[in-house]
Amino acid sequence: MVGIMTYGVYIPRYRIKVEEIARIWGANAEDISGGLGVYSKSVPDLDEDTATIAVEAARAALARRAIDPAKIGAVYVGSESHPYAVKPTACTVGEAIGATPNMTAADYEFACKAGTAGIQTCMGLAKSGMITYGLAVGSDVAQGAPSDALEYTAAAGGAAYVIGCDDPIATIHHTCSYTTDTPDFWRREGQDYPRHGGRFTGDPGYFKHVQGAVNLIFEQTGKGPKDYDYAVFHQPNAKFPQRVAKILKFTPEQIKPGLVVPRLGNTYSGSSMIGLAATLDIARPGDRIFVASFGSGAGSDAFDIEVTDAIGSEKFSRDAAPTVEKLLANPIWVDYAQYARHKGKIVMQK
Repeated sequence: MVGIMTYGVYIPRYRIKVEEIARIWGANAEDISGGLGVYSKSVPDLDEDTATIAVEAARAALARRAIDPAKIGAVYVGSESHPYAVKPTACTVGEAIGATPNMTAADYEFACKAGTAGIQTCMGLAKSGMITYGLAVGSDVAQGAPSDALEYTAAAGGAAYVIGCDDPIATIHHTCSYTTDTPDFWRREGQDYPRHGGRFTGDPGYFKHVQGAVNLIFEQTGKGPKDYDYAVFHQPNAKFPQRVAKILKFTPEQIKPGLVVPRLGNTYSGSSMIGLAATLDIARPGDRIFVASFGSGAGSDAFDIEVTDAIGSEKFSRDAAPTVEKLLANPIWVDYAQYARHKGKIVMQK
C-alpha cells in the first residue's frame, strides 16, 4: 500500500500579531481577530523564501527516517510564491537533499492545494513502480497587499512528505479531487500581490469544493465522519475549517489537533499539509485521519489516511525533527516596520 514514509515541517520563528497590522491601518483588531479566528502569523526572515523553507522541511523529513536520497525519484514543490517565475524550485530542493540527477522534478501551482496535488502525483508514480520514493512539498511565503484583508493572515511555512510503498508510517487508502473553473482568487503575471473575488471566496469557492471532494470520497469509500479519529481541512482562517467541519458533521475534537492557523496564519500551499503534520505528531497506530485541501481557482483534494505500526517503530523517530507545536513555540515578535522589511514591502536604498 502506498503512503507516507516520513514528513517534516519548517515554520519561521518571526511572528506578527494581527492587532499590530490592524493598528497601522486603523482597523478594529478585535473585530478582525474575532472574525478570522487568527491572532498572529509567521513572517519569513530576511534570507528565507519558498525554496529555503521547502529545503528545511524536506531535511526535517529525512532526519526522521533513514531514506536514501538517491532513491527519491521525483520531487514536486507546490507553491504560489516560487522565487523565480522561470526556474524550478524543485531542482534546488532535490539537489539540497542529495537526490541524484536521475529524478523527475517540477513546480506545481494550484493556489493553496499545489502541495497535496504533488502528494497525489507521487502516489501514482510510487504505486506504479516507476519510482521508489517521491517527495511532495507545500511551501509558501504568502503574499498580501498592504491593508488588504489577506495581509492579516498571509504567512510563511511549509511541509514535506516522502511518499512510498515500503512500510509507510501512514497508508493513504484513497484520494480524489473536485475541481471547477471558479475565479475566486488570482494573480496575473507581473503583479506583486494576488486579488480575490470577495464573496466568491467562501460559498462558491471554499465550501463548494471542500464539500464536493468530501462527499465524493465518502461515496467512493463508503465511509463517513464517524470513521475518522481526526480531520484536517484547509485553513485560510480559523472560521472556514470549523464551519465546513460542522456542515460535514465532523466534531471540534476531530479537527482540534490540526487547527494551527490561529497562531500560524495561512501558509497557503503548506496549510493543510502542516495541519496534517500536527495531527501525525500525536497520532497512534490505527488512527484514521481525513484530509481535505483547497486551492482557489478552484479545487479540493481529499485523502483517507490510516496510521500504521511503523510510526512507533525503530525505523521512524518523531523526536529527530521539531514537531509543529515546537516550531510554533518561542516566537520572535516583530512590529509592522520590521515585518514590512522582512516581506520586501519596503527596501533599503543603496
